[in-house]
Amino acid sequence: MRPRPVTAMLVLLGLAILINYVDRGNLATAATLIKAELRLNASQLGFLLSAFFITYVPMQPVVGWLVERYGASRVLLAGFLVWSFATVVTGLTAGFVALFGCRLLLGVGESVSFPATAKLLAEHVGETGRGLANGITQAGVAFGPAFGVFFGGMLTAAFGWRFFFIGFGAVSLVWAFAWLLLMRVSNRDAAAPERGELVPAALILREPSLWGASVAHFCGNFALYFNTSWIPYYLVHERHWSLPQMAMIGGVAYLASGASSILTGTIADAVIRKGAAPTVVRKSCWIIGGAGAAVCLIGVGYSGDVGSAIWLVAGGIFFGASSLNTYICAQTMGGPAATGRWVGVQNCIANVAGLIAPSLTGVLVDATGSFKLPFTIVAIVSLAGAAAWVFLTGRLAPIDWEARRRELAFTI
Repeated sequence: MRPRPVTAMLVLLGLAILINYVDRGNLATAATLIKAELRLNASQLGFLLSAFFITYVPMQPVVGWLVERYGASRVLLAGFLVWSFATVVTGLTAGFVALFGCRLLLGVGESVSFPATAKLLAEHVGETGRGLANGITQAGVAFGPAFGVFFGGMLTAAFGWRFFFIGFGAVSLVWAFAWLLLMRVSNRDAAAPERGELVPAALILREPSLWGASVAHFCGNFALYFNTSWIPYYLVHERHWSLPQMAMIGGVAYLASGASSILTGTIADAVIRKGAAPTVVRKSCWIIGGAGAAVCLIGVGYSGDVGSAIWLVAGGIFFGASSLNTYICAQTMGGPAATGRWVGVQNCIANVAGLIAPSLTGVLVDATGSFKLPFTIVAIVSLAGAAAWVFLTGRLAPIDWEARRRELAFTI
């Protein structure tokens, strides 16, 4: 692929992830108004926030196979259209059951994002450019909530939550037209791989680093989904910030995280180009980012109102430094031939955290009347995730799948 289409691809992939996280996080941003209008308790709200993952999680291995078999670009476009439709329809719902159904459909559509994105980066970006490339796409994980919390909070306060769901879902379809144009210009996915060219699933599932990355990713997602699901509500109800103040504080924290992902990725690539081992560089980001985020989570939960806001922004910086490497393990070790299904399995396991963290938090808040215990649990899990990245994944180098195939045949 020529340099210009690669640059355009990175920009559009970053935007796709941004839109993804606006759409999956807008329920949390508008939680206060939705909870009051529909007369929901904290446990019901927690289950709504988790509903997305009931479909999102089991779809991951399926999507991993689809992107390998039919091409990542096509699958990404199809999923994008489904989740945009689900967002628009959410703004038209009038009850708990209908909202629940829309969240299930949203999970189906958004399940395509990371297997497809990781596959495209594995195909078109080399090791010394993967830090920045993944930093750009992972920045969408932060910039999406930043946009959703800041502008979504402002628009929701001014026009109501339904306006934001319907309007943003409709406007985001512009991305689909841009992606179609890029596909035509670059002729991507012109020929889907033949079944025989695919790495056998048995080989991928036998790779220990896949399971180590899955455990580590689960821990990181536990913290991520706690933040995206409950921080807006926490800032309003526990810290007594107004909706616009919440939007400002939360937005700055997410912006800091996105900027950290891009900057850290750029620095990491430069260090690797100068001769440093990719394993040392990437794992250093994981341990510093994960441990720093854990400390900051404790600060958010146990400090005063102003201190809590400062700790939240600092936590965003550390989280961004860690999260940019989430899929580099799959891209480097799995390579273009296996990244889609590797990420499908990894994401499936990791996103079980989305079923647990929001619901568990709601139950604990109802039981204790405080967020202190949830913050403590999330900090411990974040620290465990950093350790898992370092000790449960191997050296970051391409796997010789043909050699592994011969080994498996010999064993059998």
